[in-house]
Amino acid sequence: MFALAALVVFLFAFASNRNSVRNISNPNIEFKGESDLFITNENVSKLLIQNFKGVKNVPKETLDLNELENALKSNPMIKNAEVYVAVNGTLNAEIEQKTPIARVSTNASYYVDSDGFSMPLSSNFSARVPLVTGYVEKNNLKSIYIVANKIKEDEFLKKHVIEIHQGIDKAVYLKLRQCQFLVQIGDVTFLDKKINNLKAFYQKSMKENTLNSYSKVNLQFDNQVVCTKI
Repeated sequence: MFALAALVVFLFAFASNRNSVRNISNPNIEFKGESDLFITNENVSKLLIQNFKGVKNVPKETLDLNELENALKSNPMIKNAEVYVAVNGTLNAEIEQKTPIARVSTNASYYVDSDGFSMPLSSNFSARVPLVTGYVEKNNLKSIYIVANKIKEDEFLKKHVIEIHQGIDKAVYLKLRQCQFLVQIGDVTFLDKKINNLKAFYQKSMKENTLNSYSKVNLQFDNQVVCTKI
């Protein structure tokens, strides 16, 4: 019995030792979530290579997986990354990209992501999201983020809003697809109520065929929509 136990321990130690010195093969990269890639397999492979001077044929025991994960997360396109080595020596990287919800086009061009931070444009793919114009500060995207996130979550807004404009006074405006008027949101307080008022106005004007009769639709006032005719 003792001899059998000793044999099991020996075999386990032997297998563990073989596994620890197994060389790493080419990385296997998997993207989670969105199918549209802002960063490619090649980009991720380069990041791994740059941060470990090449990961192919590297002994498994010398890899610092946390260091590789942090290197991937430092890329402005990547939200999260998990790196692990399979028993057969395959280096695996699971990548979660950031998700853009608006695109700023002022004196600088970048996305606003789903966490409210800036995200660079990608040469690999261009997201179809509302344009942001006007006076926008990269370190102060709170109002833009709140409105853009509301658009992302609301089917009516997602279908109709093509542009978010922020004035120098931080007032927010919307431009709708195939509509001449400007929607004045003002600040983002009571945003849900303002959007519900916009939907009611839009449906009523559609029935009356008067959507193109206005130059501005002001939602800043409580429980009413103030329209300026052309």
